[in-house]
Amino acid sequence: MFDIIKSLRLSLLHIGFIQLDARWQFDKVISPFSRLYLITAGEGWVFHNGQKFLLKPGYLYLIPSFTYSRYHCDQFLEQYYISFFDEMQEGLSVYDLKSMVYETEAQTLDYSLMERLLAQNPGRTITEIDPKTYDNRPEVLSFNQSRVNQSVSQYVETQGMLLQLFSRFLSAESDLDQQRARGFHQLASVLQHIDRHLHEKLTVEQLAGSIHLNPDYFSRLFLSIVGIRPMDYIINKRLERAQLLMMTSSMPLKKVAETVGIPSIYYFSRLFKRRFGIPPGTYRETIWHM
Repeated sequence: MFDIIKSLRLSLLHIGFIQLDARWQFDKVISPFSRLYLITAGEGWVFHNGQKFLLKPGYLYLIPSFTYSRYHCDQFLEQYYISFFDEMQEGLSVYDLKSMVYETEAQTLDYSLMERLLAQNPGRTITEIDPKTYDNRPEVLSFNQSRVNQSVSQYVETQGMLLQLFSRFLSAESDLDQQRARGFHQLASVLQHIDRHLHEKLTVEQLAGSIHLNPDYFSRLFLSIVGIRPMDYIINKRLERAQLLMMTSSMPLKKVAETVGIPSIYYFSRLFKRRFGIPPGTYRETIWHM
């Protein structure tokens, strides 16, 4: 587990402090990045992973990437907020490997970390309260561009503080975590191949053959480790890659579909709507023009 987790890299997208009101009520939000909140006053709630979390002062909250979520405030809510990308080797997400808690009491240090992060990363605040508005191409694209006013030491310090805050949500390692890590390690070469070749035709027979397994046995093994069947996993990864491409480029939808290995724009549209609840064309118009 530790060897895999060591490859975790978090990339800061937004950081800020904001006071919200009853206008902060949004539904059907799915983003390719995670959100982290430190509540300082007021109350509200978020819904994700089949659970409703009451937002209380003095607590930290995590909303994982590619997770259907809802946001609600009746009167007043004050919070520090962070949004970030997570990357690991073999195209995995830390959420695939590690049991997480999504609510935890903030430590005194966490307030200082938020203040320091904000001071070290000016210009990364959000100007709109609607997640669908700031999940837009220019801001998402800017996360991996060099920061003219940020030194190497500031960049390294930012990574350290972000990892420290994220560590609050890592639950104690369990036998299930260890078993899951061993399973993903067993499939490492397959998952890496999928991540690098999403644009190509991928079959169960091909993937099974790459690790010298019978296709039926491979499918059962994959399901037992990953939790979904190989082709469903591939479709999910293609749609997640497509969403990121749509948010970070002006690539035509047909080209997006082809780039992620779905040559039929009609099939791509059907799959995208099934996963994200909105057609890809409408999704792009929403994130670019709201």
